[in-house]
Amino acid sequence: MTPFDGIAVPCRTPIDEAMLVDYWLATLPSDVEETVDEHLLACDACGDRLRDIIVLADALRELARSGSLRVVVTDDLVGLAIGEGRRVRQYAPPPGGDVQCTVSADDDLLIARLTADLRGAGRVDVSFCDAQGVERQRLVDVPVREDAGAVIYQEGIGFAKTSPSISMITRLLAVAPDGTERLLGAYAFHHTRTIPGPPGWESF
Repeated sequence: MTPFDGIAVPCRTPIDEAMLVDYWLATLPSDVEETVDEHLLACDACGDRLRDIIVLADALRELARSGSLRVVVTDDLVGLAIGEGRRVRQYAPPPGGDVQCTVSADDDLLIARLTADLRGAGRVDVSFCDAQGVERQRLVDVPVREDAGAVIYQEGIGFAKTSPSISMITRLLAVAPDGTERLLGAYAFHHTRTIPGPPGWESF
């Protein structure tokens, strides 16, 4: 046994974090994936980093699947929830349109499909405004695919179940590097409380 046994040797050419994520998601081109494979076989340091990423990603996925977060999700996650027999309530207002919505005590997930032309959008923010159009919260630089045609947004199910009847405007914004914003779509949600009992909060 040498003095260095069990000590991770730092990597001189560490793999980029984003590439490790893409590797785990199996979205890398085959030639790049093979290169990463070879590196990981010989590099304990990058292997440890990959394992940390997997643990964190799995924890975030479980948190997202719990329905408690206001977060952008994927079609795969929604489909998985439905396949598991969870009750998913979904709304899909058109850009510039509005929708009457609610949530029941039995619902597990609340999903909004915000359709928009995302081509060339680059960075996309989701802005949450009150009925007067005043921004109250924003999700910055959400993950989107330009060819997806929609951002799938999950409202926190606990927030929705305790909410009073209220209107909210959700906006998709393309944000340029200089901070200039371009409206991709605005969607008005008119929530009606149907769960018995007083709401758990009084304002947006």
